Amino acid sequence: MTRIDAKFESLRASGKKAFVSYIMAGDPDAATSLEIMKGLPAAGVDIIELGLPFTDPMADGPTIQLAGQRALDKGMTLQKTLDMARAFREADDTTPIVLMGYYNPIYSRGVEAFLKDAKAAGIDGLIIVDLPPEEDAELCIPAQEAGLNFIRLATPTTDDVRLPRVLQNTSGFVYYVSITGITGAANAEGADVGPEVARIKSQTDLPVIVGFGIKTPEKSREIAGLSDGAVVGSAIVERIGAGDSVADVLGFVKTLADGAHSV
Repeated sequence: MTRIDAKFESLRASGKKAFVSYIMAGDPDAATSLEIMKGLPAAGVDIIELGLPFTDPMADGPTIQLAGQRALDKGMTLQKTLDMARAFREADDTTPIVLMGYYNPIYSRGVEAFLKDAKAAGIDGLIIVDLPPEEDAELCIPAQEAGLNFIRLATPTTDDVRLPRVLQNTSGFVYYVSITGITGAANAEGADVGPEVARIKSQTDLPVIVGFGIKTPEKSREIAGLSDGAVVGSAIVERIGAGDSVADVLGFVKTLADGAHSV
């Protein structure tokens, strides 16, 4: 059982929904990013998505793109991202960490070396947005064999023909993207999300977590009420990009987490 599996088992036992937060590793700089990351569990975050900075983030809107650029400009790398996870693990051995990004940095490092290092650093799962199920032999299956969950995205355009293929080697949870398009581009709408979550859950026993387009505590509560939990990324990263203090960022995160946990 991974930390992700254990977290969902604990949440189910207590009748709670999950709150997942995304931050970009190294944004606005390595020290501040680590300070924010260390404060997320106390702010109510159940699972941390740690963004891996990349030069060509195709699925991301301007907010996440700029965060990645800020991190890269400060010298953030794959190795430093893993070092950040390792530093977090010195004081927290229970909160799951999901590394989210693109395949190129992993491919450049080499899959075998990356998986060994990621596991040693305390990474629990991967979301690699540009590796479709047809490429499962490339990273997904080796990751599962190394004890890491490989979390797949399902979208409004994932129809009933495609969905079984998407779910085939997914583990940990399913990440449902509530909108078509890039991150931060629109608001998630409960009337659209509810039926889609039900459709996915009819084909898998995995938790279904909804992200993209969740920006307020009220929306976090609404979406968590229709699924197994909510993910917030751009709204948090916007605060970091605007230069908010660590305390203010974590205070905002707590309002979002409280929203998700109130259903």
